[in-house]
Amino acid sequence: MVKRFTTVNTALTLKVVGIILILSFLLDFAILLLPFQPTDRTWQIALATALVDRGIVPLVGFGILFAAYWIETDGDSDRAPSLDLRFPAFVLSSILGLMFLLIFPLHLNNVNQAKAQAVNQINQDADQAENQLNNRLSQLQAQLNTEQGKAQLEQLRNQTKAQLTEILKDEQKYKQALESPQVPAAVKDLLKKAKADPKVLDKAIQEQTDIQAQRNQQLSLVRQRKEEAEKQAKDNAWKSGIRTGISSLLLSLGYIIIGWTGLKGMGSFQNSGRKTPAPR
Repeated sequence: MVKRFTTVNTALTLKVVGIILILSFLLDFAILLLPFQPTDRTWQIALATALVDRGIVPLVGFGILFAAYWIETDGDSDRAPSLDLRFPAFVLSSILGLMFLLIFPLHLNNVNQAKAQAVNQINQDADQAENQLNNRLSQLQAQLNTEQGKAQLEQLRNQTKAQLTEILKDEQKYKQALESPQVPAAVKDLLKKAKADPKVLDKAIQEQTDIQAQRNQQLSLVRQRKEEAEKQAKDNAWKSGIRTGISSLLLSLGYIIIGWTGLKGMGSFQNSGRKTPAPR
């Protein structure tokens, strides 16, 4: 009697835990649907990812629930449980299996389209940045082609060379410049090279004030950032597709096995329980 009482309490506890896990997932599912935006690709990707991340919860709930029924009947299929929720649980498991099976191709398609859109936007931004850079440097080149512009450029070169030469001649100023966090790393590197070879200074100043060299340098930087952004977009899409897609397939397989096997078993049990009419 005591053993039977303990078994019933254990089965009831497991049923409660299993049902709560399943209901909590269904509640999360309903909340994730809000605001409902089925035509928004970003919303679809976020919904699929969130559902797959939570997909293991009802799977554990089904396992606990069916374990409770097995404990309650002590493995005896002829003994009817007090509250039999196995049939709706098997149906729900089959539905979830179908849902996660459909998520796999839909999510991959959405991720690929989002990746293509992101890469296209990156290319447009890079082209716009290159055009702005070319226009700005072209205007600057036109200004420097005038006599006044040439004089200002020459004055700038002389001032820059004089400032750097003064730092190189004074050992204390040289050390302070290398240790100062306010001095750019490029200037520090130039000071080190010019300290060893003074000819480097004239060449560096010439390159830094050359419009074509500046155009090439900044264009290279823009294109490098473009390549990095494209690589990151492709990597993120690949990781999202693989992670969510494979997890969705595994969840689908688990739910379908539970649901269809359970429904098939219940159908066989009901058929075997029917009395065969005696032949006349």
